[in-house]
Amino acid sequence: MTKYTEAKAKANKKWDDKNKARKLYINKRSTTKSFILNLATAEDLEQIEKYIEQRKSEL
Repeated sequence: MTKYTEAKAKANKKWDDKNKARKLYINKRSTTKSFILNLATAEDLEQIEKYIEQRKSEL
């Protein structure tokens, strides 16, 4: 049994094909959040904070 109807699956694929950059952005943002909340060590978080400050200064 499928989770979506065939029409919904087709619509999702059409959106994915038209919005590759947006889909990649959303996926990477989700992966980053999951890493920070579930796997990162204290050292990782310190380094991530440095990366954030660096990125903020670039924007």
